[in-house]
Amino acid sequence: RARALLQQLPPQDCDERYCPDLAEEERRQLRAFSARRRREALGQGLALPVPGPCHGCPCKKCGRKLNKGDPGISASRLGDQFWHPSCFSCHFCHQPLVDLIYFQQDGRIYCGRHHAELFRPRCASCDQLIFMEECVEAEGRRWHLEHFCCLECDVPLRGQRYVMKSGRPCCCGCFDSLFAEPCQACGDPIGADSEEATHQGLHWHARAACFCCSLCRKPLHGQPLTSRRGRLFCSETCSLGRDASSTASDSSDSAFASAPSPDS
Repeated sequence: RARALLQQLPPQDCDERYCPDLAEEERRQLRAFSARRRREALGQGLALPVPGPCHGCPCKKCGRKLNKGDPGISASRLGDQFWHPSCFSCHFCHQPLVDLIYFQQDGRIYCGRHHAELFRPRCASCDQLIFMEECVEAEGRRWHLEHFCCLECDVPLRGQRYVMKSGRPCCCGCFDSLFAEPCQACGDPIGADSEEATHQGLHWHARAACFCCSLCRKPLHGQPLTSRRGRLFCSETCSLGRDASSTASDSSDSAFASAPSPDS
């Protein structure tokens, strides 16, 4: 329950004490934002048997009828509406609302986290709402300017090239040294600036010298291929020439070649 409350009602969304690095103007905006939400949107659902006058009314979420005496949830800010207890959940994340605490907007109920995000972006690094005029947007997420930095070395990445790793930005230097996949042909790392070819979970430089038939050295970029024990061949003939004891290849497919990551 405590974990769910922290997720649904982030304390940093309503109390500046949890945001020690905010500038004074940001603190002022946070106080005003929090007060307006409490005044206009915050409520707590009430669990009670459906009263007689509401017999047969539809659940606000699923539309199934609620009969007199059925357990139901009412939300005073939304009038004479009822929900099944299991249906009283956030419109965005669909999680049941802990302690029936909700925020309403346009006739829908939300947990505190996702209601706040209707109005302010949330930093993907510190999980605080962003009240600055500027922020960084990448991969559909937002960051405070000072928080958009390499996940390994913390170098600021605003205006710099980067690669996304596990949803976080990484500078090209750290990516090449720590995360780049080794090429199956030459063994060198496939850096952020290199074109890469992949097949069955294995990786090659997409250049002709690496991504080619293991027997005749024919380039395989965009060509049909056959693989056997991690080696690539341009045809069944080359595959059998490489390993005459077998009569069939492990697989036949076309390779997928990717350009340098668009996240860079």
